Amino acid sequence: MNKNKIFALRKIKYQETTMINICDIDLLGKEINKGDFVINISKDYFLEEEIDEKEAMILLKSSSVLNLVGEKIVNLALRLRLAKENSVKVIENVPFLMVYSFVGHY
Repeated sequence: MNKNKIFALRKIKYQETTMINICDIDLLGKEINKGDFVINISKDYFLEEEIDEKEAMILLKSSSVLNLVGEKIVNLALRLRLAKENSVKVIENVPFLMVYSFVGHY
């Protein structure tokens, strides 16, 4: 594994746009619980390709639907001002962030 490739990426065509799913690569294979709610951060779902921070920044800025899991990728989205801190959900110390920005996508 390339040490610069710190994120796992999967792109999904969604209606007229592409949904970008990115998680911190070190979370792959983890299971997170909140009561009866279980989230499996699986390689099958997230690991279409490995990307570095620069590639992640380009995708975050150019995509209208984002599903982000992990401290590194969520903090990157916050630094880019794509969301506010209060939009982040934390389950078992793992931050989750969904961003929908349809500005200019008509």
